Amino acid sequence: MSAVRTSRPSRRRPVKTTGTLPPEGSRAALDRGHPLLVRQWPITLVLAVVGIGLLVVWLDNFRYGLLTIGGGLLLGAALRLLLPEVGVLAVRSRFTDVLVLVFFAVAIGLLAMVAQPDPWLRFPAVEDIGTYIGQRH
Repeated sequence: MSAVRTSRPSRRRPVKTTGTLPPEGSRAALDRGHPLLVRQWPITLVLAVVGIGLLVVWLDNFRYGLLTIGGGLLLGAALRLLLPEVGVLAVRSRFTDVLVLVFFAVAIGLLAMVAQPDPWLRFPAVEDIGTYIGQRH
């Protein structure tokens, strides 16, 4: 009797990764007949808004600048959620991209509103942290 060997899949990791797909919506918004900045208009728009926010921070109004940056991230989340093709604005799955952008937009917005001096938003528990770690008002 001859032994028939069945082919089993190898348990070793492949040297070359196969089957990795680009994120959904990662194709450029316009065809190659347009310049790169126009083809990638969603990320260009988000970066322009964030750049304006950085300029406002640099011009000595950090609170409005940070709110503008947070707004730019919210704009990116909305574009990623609503548009079928967003180019390099797509990094992971649509859900992950939107979740991360919204999280950072809200975090930056909240930090801008609670920043001293004269915070626009007050959280008494956060203000008491200084007394818990030994600082006095």
